[in-house]
Amino acid sequence: MNPNPRTYAVRPGHRHPPGATVEDEGVNFSVYSRHATGAELLLYEGADSREPFQVIKLDPELNHTFFSWHVLVVDLPPGTHYTWRMQGPHDPKGNGWRFDSSIELVDPWARAVNNCNWDRWVRQRNGPSPHDSPRAVVIAEEYDWEGDTPLHVPPEEMVIYELHVGGFTRHDSAGVRFPGTFSGVIEKIPYLKALGITHVELMPVMAFDEQDVPEGVWDAGLSNYWGYSTHSFFSPHPGYCVSPKEGTHRTEFRDMVKALHRYGIGVILDVVFNHTAEGSGGGPVLNFKGFGNETFYMLDQIDKSMYLDFTGCGNTVNANHPFVARFILDCLEYWVREMHIDGFRFDLASALARDENGHPMHNPPLLWGIELSDVLAHSEIIAEAWDAAGLYQVGTFPGYRWMEWNGRYRDTVRRFVRSDSGVIGDVASRIAGSSDLYQANLRLPINSVNFVTCHDGFTLWDLVSYGQKHNAENREHNRDGTNDNLSWNCGVEGDTDDPEVLRLRRGQAKNLLSILFLSQGVPMLLAGDEVLRSQKGNNNAWCQNNPLGWFDWDQVAQNADMLRFVSELISLRKRHPSLQRRRFLSGQVRKGAPLPDIVWYGADGQPPCWDTSECHGLAFTLTRVDTEEEDLHVLLNMDDEPRMYSLPDIPERAWYLALDTQRPAPEDIVVPSEQSRLKGNGFRAGARSVVVLEAR
Repeated sequence: MNPNPRTYAVRPGHRHPPGATVEDEGVNFSVYSRHATGAELLLYEGADSREPFQVIKLDPELNHTFFSWHVLVVDLPPGTHYTWRMQGPHDPKGNGWRFDSSIELVDPWARAVNNCNWDRWVRQRNGPSPHDSPRAVVIAEEYDWEGDTPLHVPPEEMVIYELHVGGFTRHDSAGVRFPGTFSGVIEKIPYLKALGITHVELMPVMAFDEQDVPEGVWDAGLSNYWGYSTHSFFSPHPGYCVSPKEGTHRTEFRDMVKALHRYGIGVILDVVFNHTAEGSGGGPVLNFKGFGNETFYMLDQIDKSMYLDFTGCGNTVNANHPFVARFILDCLEYWVREMHIDGFRFDLASALARDENGHPMHNPPLLWGIELSDVLAHSEIIAEAWDAAGLYQVGTFPGYRWMEWNGRYRDTVRRFVRSDSGVIGDVASRIAGSSDLYQANLRLPINSVNFVTCHDGFTLWDLVSYGQKHNAENREHNRDGTNDNLSWNCGVEGDTDDPEVLRLRRGQAKNLLSILFLSQGVPMLLAGDEVLRSQKGNNNAWCQNNPLGWFDWDQVAQNADMLRFVSELISLRKRHPSLQRRRFLSGQVRKGAPLPDIVWYGADGQPPCWDTSECHGLAFTLTRVDTEEEDLHVLLNMDDEPRMYSLPDIPERAWYLALDTQRPAPEDIVVPSEQSRLKGNGFRAGARSVVVLEAR
């Protein structure tokens, strides 16, 4: 930061690259605005300086090339904060233009942004006032990666752990030096490593507006906690940094990525390109509206003051406009190239498949651009393959390499574990990799990201403890969040001291997780489920930046038996290549194998009851992939009564009990060296249980 601001000399500069770039002579600033007629660059000493120390009015003849406005500020030091003001026509209804020279704008290409002076609701209520906007920071590129590069873990070996950077360490029990930060995550990496996951999937970490909530929710002291309200896509969120006023955003984020990579853990970012924090026509002007509203957003073609909303958040990004598509692709490539990110999960990705009028496109340029990018070639790309307007593309998402959050998997497994009727055939398909969704489209089991819980909905413990949502704390009269949870409270709603109900709930939680890690595809675990974290029945904790939404580290000790179960379950999956297949199971005998790659059974050795609606049990054998592996036999009994299952005879091998969710810890999952050999040719599976046997 410059301690003694002065007036700096300026030169015309150049249009590329966009953003603020530190060069030998100073800092080059460049922004895109097709219809602007004038531009001003405001320079601030710091994040919360009351006034700019220099305002630079750009010359349309010298500082304007095509659709870019640019200027080089000689000798300007890193640490300087800045905003833009743009002049141009204001015609929202006819042309979508929303230029307002009184509003300071955040550079969309800013590598670091601070929100110190920003008050969304003062702006909304009183209109803009001088210097009230978030500010970008000029930062230098230097960083010692110490040889670090993005990891390349084969998808079939991935185990994803979805976590919230702030909530993961903000609770007092976390015991970290800087709670709720990228630094806090670093201190918890040994825990993640011991758990056995291969990737963290971070909920939004690009700079977002924590104040983007309904007015009454904000007045109640709540905020946009989850972060699905991005305004600056190149900047790490300042709220997760220790010293953002010093412009340390990138350094702190990079430190976290480098530390995770040292432990062999990849980093996937949850990215929100489908909408922005600016909202609908009544929302604030932060950046995109002020630089090129008609370019960045889908607008009603009759009345362009109206925004097309396929996201449920007031606006939809015009993602397949050539310029916007390039902006998004540049952003993704930046996070891979400069921040060493290993992959991305795209929120409401189906919105990115629509044209400027909102119609689904057969070959969306943006999605194919992401798929075919050389820079992103080794990055995992994961689609939430639906949007808020009914476009559901699980199994049909454009492209081939895209992985998908498999909502069909979640719903089917939930139904099966709570003993719904008529789901046996469907659950077999989900366990086997969802070939019915992916195989005809030349995809693979690794296209399916399997999950039973995620941030959006009940936690695992709440899924087995509540039959209805309890969202009153969100101050929206319990109207928010889905009503279709496919949950079962095991006979009592919410908290209970009944030991039998608690035993049943733990068993159901283990059943759900066991099926998840025994399925073909890529498993994803919600942070805290391994220690039975609860949100007290809240299935939409998006605004709960408080203990309700945080990871309580006291539960690590309180539910150590569950933590051990999950860790050993992940280990079981890792030692079985038959659970990590790249190709679909065929039901055929592989050369040298005693059995087909998979064989399905019902109870007592009978064929599965595919056509019986009241059937709640299923068994299958997975034949080993190589000679070092054990064959697997899995029993799934979701009936209220125990069931006897016959065991297949494999020459020169005996069956050993590896897992039984009915048994108390530590007998519920057993490491190979401590397993007991079974006698006889059958096994009695307890009511509502999952049993895994290994043959050797």
